[in-house]
Amino acid sequence: MRALRDEIRAHDHRYYVLAEPVVSDAVYDGLLTELRGLEDAHPALITPDSPTQRVGGSPIDGFEHVVHAVPMLSIDNTYDESQLREFDERVAKGLEGRAYEYVVDPKIDGVAVSLRYEGGVLVLGATRGDGKTGDDVTHNVRTISSIPLKLIGTDVPRVLEVRGEAFWPRESFDRFNRAREAAHEAVFANPRNATAGTLKQLDPRKIAGRGLCFIAHGIGQIEPLLATSHDELFDQFAKWGIAVSPHRARAASVGEVADLINNWDRERHALGYETDGVVIKVNRFDQRDVLGTTSRYPRWCIAFKFAAERGRTRLLSVDWQVGKLGSITPVAKLDPVQLAGTTVSNASLHNPVQIERLDLREGDTVVVEKAGEIIPQVVDVVLEKRQPQARRVRVPTSCPSCDGPAVRDKPDPGLIAFRCENTACEDAFKVIQRKKARETCVRCEEPVRVVDELPTLKCQNLACGAQLKARLTHFASREAMDIEGLGETLIATLVDHEPPLLSGIAEIYGLEEHEELLVAIEGLGEKSVANVLRGIEDSKSQPLNRLLAAINIPNVGAATAELLAEYFGDLDALQDATADAVYESVSTAEADSSRTDDARRKVPIGIVEYLRAESVRRMLDDLRAAGVNTTQPKRAESSGVLSGKSVVVTGTLEHFTRSEIQSRIKALGGKAVGSVSGKTDLVIVGASAGSKAEKARELGVRILDEETFLREFGRD
Repeated sequence: MRALRDEIRAHDHRYYVLAEPVVSDAVYDGLLTELRGLEDAHPALITPDSPTQRVGGSPIDGFEHVVHAVPMLSIDNTYDESQLREFDERVAKGLEGRAYEYVVDPKIDGVAVSLRYEGGVLVLGATRGDGKTGDDVTHNVRTISSIPLKLIGTDVPRVLEVRGEAFWPRESFDRFNRAREAAHEAVFANPRNATAGTLKQLDPRKIAGRGLCFIAHGIGQIEPLLATSHDELFDQFAKWGIAVSPHRARAASVGEVADLINNWDRERHALGYETDGVVIKVNRFDQRDVLGTTSRYPRWCIAFKFAAERGRTRLLSVDWQVGKLGSITPVAKLDPVQLAGTTVSNASLHNPVQIERLDLREGDTVVVEKAGEIIPQVVDVVLEKRQPQARRVRVPTSCPSCDGPAVRDKPDPGLIAFRCENTACEDAFKVIQRKKARETCVRCEEPVRVVDELPTLKCQNLACGAQLKARLTHFASREAMDIEGLGETLIATLVDHEPPLLSGIAEIYGLEEHEELLVAIEGLGEKSVANVLRGIEDSKSQPLNRLLAAINIPNVGAATAELLAEYFGDLDALQDATADAVYESVSTAEADSSRTDDARRKVPIGIVEYLRAESVRRMLDDLRAAGVNTTQPKRAESSGVLSGKSVVVTGTLEHFTRSEIQSRIKALGGKAVGSVSGKTDLVIVGASAGSKAEKARELGVRILDEETFLREFGRD
């Protein structure tokens, strides 16, 4: 039995990783049949990592949340070569002149998953979720034949987290759809959405034959990490039986990257799966540590997206949607059209100026594209097909939900908005925001026109029903208070109920008083209501940062909410804080933003004004009265030897990664900052230290090499 398992794993490795099978499907199936027969005869000898144990015995009740050991960050993206070269300039500047190279991979259009191996055995498969927390889909990823249940070899790390893409190859997807069509069942629209739905099935027996695949593209926690580069590590992955892209390539310059992109744009359609671009990463891990990350993206990688697919269809009407902060956004309702494998019936129109620029009319034949093959948007009108009686689309002067006043929103003073004047350009329809002004378009190099005012409408009525629904939905969402079962549809039902069961955020915590009414609502029932009420009760213990992210404070997302919570530790302290104190607490996040200093100063002023508004104070008082937690442990205020000092790290360190030394500085009471100035107290230099060390010498700032830092301050 052990020999059969090893032989089957070896054939899986040759088939999925090396693409060099040495036996026919019939021979492979025969080996599996023989192993199953032996395991049926000797059930006590069955092991969880046996190739026969991919499918569990019964459905699960629901998905457990999993906290990723290392966050699964998004990747910043671009669509043109000039922005790719700007990325390369930032990398060169961050590495201060040291040599570097890139590794380039096709960007598979699938679903990101993380696989965790302990002792070489698969113990967890999880979706990306919000980057910090995903869903446990181990029962489903085990059914994917290209994911090894046990790795090959004895040199596998104790802990190995592999990040990659689960996807549905086109041939298998088409074959599955043909079978559904023959059975008079609804077919799936596209492989990506079908893959996402497959991974969220509760019963793995229903999906085992679908033919999903997996290819690795990144890493999470690895202990120990013995490789020094992405390329070296992925060669090890292949040796251990993990499927990696056979098209991975190294590039010594951004010019070579551009050549690889051009080749892939021509060749990608010959692949057996969907791709929408390539991912470019700095190869060496120590250089990635030096470059670091923002709160959302790694600074050492970028995705280059291929040109969008376009199609023509008819505009039926324009709907106006109201968001949680009152933004009124136009949405085009279309005759369904196929784009990039999906059926598109709704498309973004961005803002009122877009409608005015296109002179859009109901019944027009319009050009629709999927930017990055994700978001459909109307980009042009086919004027020669316009009917004489077509009615011009009118921009509302009042909110379409509550009929309250609608006003133009003010632009961010730290950004310049412009539009390309060339109607043939793919960027012509967009309002593009940049920190620096441009005279020409980055895509077509034709003149651009500055747009003085960002063309967004905003409803001024905080009692607007559409705003209320959007605010409640955000409050209950996974990235906020994470109230299981309280989604957009149920919230709309509760708000529209007569009499309303929800008319404000704090009233969520009084829903248990209406349990009988909830059970009577069509589509719910006792079990669903019990789950929702349990989710509401559980959310009361969420930390302060979750609450701050949930209550719709302007310019406060998850990262800024965490900084505020760690700095103040208590909602009362934050509500009583000055704008200067708030600025100090969020300065790390603002340093990563593209705003000017004046604009950065306006963010904390807006936070203070929002929290002091009478309606917000009443809401927060009601949440406190309901038992919602409003505290969180403060970031430790160290009295260490670096207390109150600003410290810059530059160069490549031998004993620390960049994140480790920044944590050490923080533990000693210091603040790790990115640039040298007259306010810098200390600069720590490693190998190949560049301009920052020179500037420190010019300013007379104290400089320590790594060994001196270790002697004075220690590692732990």
